Parts: sequence; structure tokens; C-alpha cells
Amino acid sequence: MGVAVATVAGAVVGYPTWGLVLALAAYLVWHVRNLYKLMRWLERGKKFPPPEAGGLWGEVVSLIHNLQQRNRKRKKRLVKMLNRFRESTDALPDGTIVLDEQGTIDWWNSAAADLVGLNYPQDAHQRVVNLIRHPVFAEFLAKRDFSRSVEIPSPLNEERTLAMHVVAYGHKQYLLTIRDVTVRRQLEQIRSDFVANVSHELRTPLTVLSGYLEALGDGAEQDHAQVQKSMRVMQQQTRRMQHIVEDLLLLSRLENVNDAVVYECISVPEMLTLIREQAVGLSGDKGHNIELECDDNLWLRGEPKRIESAFSNLVANAVRYTPTGGDIHIRWFENEAGAHFQVQDTGVGIPAKHIPRLTERFYRVDVGRSRELGGTGLGLAIVKHVLNRHGATLEVASELERGSVFTCHFPPELILRRDEVALKPDQDLVRTASV
Repeated sequence: MGVAVATVAGAVVGYPTWGLVLALAAYLVWHVRNLYKLMRWLERGKKFPPPEAGGLWGEVVSLIHNLQQRNRKRKKRLVKMLNRFRESTDALPDGTIVLDEQGTIDWWNSAAADLVGLNYPQDAHQRVVNLIRHPVFAEFLAKRDFSRSVEIPSPLNEERTLAMHVVAYGHKQYLLTIRDVTVRRQLEQIRSDFVANVSHELRTPLTVLSGYLEALGDGAEQDHAQVQKSMRVMQQQTRRMQHIVEDLLLLSRLENVNDAVVYECISVPEMLTLIREQAVGLSGDKGHNIELECDDNLWLRGEPKRIESAFSNLVANAVRYTPTGGDIHIRWFENEAGAHFQVQDTGVGIPAKHIPRLTERFYRVDVGRSRELGGTGLGLAIVKHVLNRHGATLEVASELERGSVFTCHFPPELILRRDEVALKPDQDLVRTASV
């Protein structure tokens, strides 16, 4: 329209061509000006409003602005999704590492950093086999057979075991997951050892019983003294199997998490007096010097029979492993940390490497000596479970040929005072007796 007007005006003054040229020049300047404003707006970015333009340029600017708005919303959604993904993977207990086709690390979560020691930014875009240096793992990645997982020692601590699993996704991308299976491996080893040990423990007395019964049943002439000796040995082995089965049943009940603790008032001083008398009887001809140091006003809330079982096991062990004429000191005392039961002896002592495993079922420092002294190998396992049920802990200190100290630490909330316990006419406090 403007070009036509300019041409007519030029014809009126006698220069129609120049009118057309000027009109086209003005139209070109208008386009260049709008193009320049659009370019400047695109360079500045989203913080500045779109330029004002009319005609076709106004439509172009509006379309570009609407497209930018849609892209910004889409980008925000993608960023939120990515943040949620990273937050979720960071919350996972398993390590996660994103790898490309060459095994180069693109990203990892915090669990992976803790498990294999990755550090940002120096480990970013490094080959994973250069950071997790183990031949089994390198062979696993090289074969590209990811239908199974592989287990290797942790590069940070060889005593920990890590299970590696790879999943392919996207376009030649791989997700490496890392799980700490140390506890599972330890439990599997404990279970295997337990089955082997309990089978061995029961096989020995069964073999003895079978041998004597076969000898008695073959019809051979045997004098009365020989028969009596055979009967005594069989009775001893039968009692041994009975004790093993009873201890196993007790452990099974203690490990039942659904069995709630029923708290009762326990007169620990009275209990320890009885336990000391039993220890003197168990000592017999060995002549141990067994002393009891006890706070008579210090009582406890808990399960009486199980507490007595734990205390009796510790005292009986001290009697068994203390040489003739040795000293055994039993203490029941309180301090700011809570109540404490302690058994100190002058026995053979325990090597330091064995102390962490003492509470495992059937674990023995000296297998032959333990069986000779009548132990089942379950006593300290029972002690540990009894204490766990009461929120208490066991501390062991020992030195070879100088003796051992076993201490049970009870939290302050389990402490009772004898002079603070009100006895009702129809309610007696628990008076524990020998089991």
C-alpha cells in the first residue's frame, strides 16, 4: 500500500520511478530495523520483553515468544524430573554409576562415592576400571555378559564385599549398581558354621552312645563294673546332648523378635548370692576363691530367669577356665553410665583375635578343653541375646595367662532401688531361685 502511494505521489510531481525507489528503500529500512530489534532481543535472552513490531514482524515475534515460553516450561519440567531422579538415587542405599559404551563414568550417586571412594570432579569422565581396580571386575565388564552379578572386595576396605550388577539402557548407556553384601556373606558363613558345628557336637555323643549300646547288646559277657562304667558314660553323653538341645531352644526363643520383654523387679543381690553358692559347688575340689561384691540396694528391671541364665553362664565359665586355687571376683555396682555386672578371673585368658567371635554359637577358643570341661559352646551366645533383649551390652577384656574380665552394662532406665520399691499386700516382687 505504501509503495503504491509513493509511486502515485512521484507521478504527480513528474518522477514516478524515484517515488517507487524511495518507497522500496523505506520498506527495506523498516524490515532491517525490525530484524535488528529481533536479533538484539534474542541475544539478550529471556529476561527482556519482546520488541514491539507491527505487521508480519509482530506475528513472527509473537510466535517466537510463545515458543520460548513453551520451551521454558518444558525445560523446568525436565529439570524437576532430573532433580527428583537424582534425589531418589541419592536416597538409595545401593551405589549407582552411569557409564557410557566405553565404560566412562558420566554420573554417580552419594552411595557409590561412599562404597568405592569416587570423588568429584577428579573422577568424572574417568574409566571405571581405572578407579575400581580388580581383575574380576575388569573381566566382568570386558565380557559384556551382564546376566549375572559379580562380587569383589571393596577398594576402600578388603573386609567388605561388594556385589556389582550392570543393566543396559537408552542408547549404549549402562547402569552399574553396587551393593554392600558383607553382612549377608557373614550371615551365610555363620549359618554354614552353625550347621557344621551342631552336627559335629551331636555326632560325638551319639557315636559314644552307639558304641556302648552295641557292646552291651552283642551278648558278650561283661562284669558288673564294666556295665556300670558304660552306663555312666552314656548318661554323661545323654546329659550333654540334653544341655545342647536346651540351649539351642533357649537361643531360638531369645531370637524371636515377636516375643516382647516382660519386665519384672529383680532382686539382683539375692540372685547373685545363689549364683555364688552354685559356683562354689561347681568349683568342688579346685578350691577357687570366689568373692562377691554387691550393692544390696541396687535392683534391676528385666526378665529374671533370662538375666540369671546370663549371669550364671559368665560365672560358670570363670569357674571352668580358672586353674585350681585361682581367684574369681563377682561385682554388681552402679555408676553414671548405669548398672554393671562383672566377673573377673585369674584363668587362662583369651587371645585378642578370638574376642570378637566369642558370642558366636559353638565358637570355642580351645575346642578340646571346652568339651573336656563340659561346655556346650552356646553360653556366651545366650548371654549376648539376653543382654540385647534388655538393651544392654557385653564387654570382654582378657590377657593370656592373666585372666579375663566380662562386664555386662545395663542402661540407667532399668535400675531400681530396693528402698524405693513399694510392695503391695497382694503382690510380691520376683524372688529368683536356682534354675
